[in-house]
Amino acid sequence: MSDSTPEPVTDHVHESSWSANLELPRHADDRDLTVEQALDAVRKTASGYHVNLVTHENHGHPETYLFDELQDAFDDAEYRFVERCGCGGYVTRVHVE
Repeated sequence: MSDSTPEPVTDHVHESSWSANLELPRHADDRDLTVEQALDAVRKTASGYHVNLVTHENHGHPETYLFDELQDAFDDAEYRFVERCGCGGYVTRVHVE
């Protein structure tokens, strides 16, 4: 992996519920990377579990940029906004059917 290629948020399928940290400095100014890695996190969540997508505050509420992407990409997932973190980020829970 080159220095210009961001490290993936995860490298394996999670067979339990988990959280994807999308609040790192590399996510702060790169909404496209945030969306790409959020979708990858959902793809790497086993059926019957959920992933909490914790997104950077710089992008605002995930409803404005992430919810449509989730809807378009997944027929078998349910998502909802959970809360705003104390650090300013946002948590969206995606349950994979």
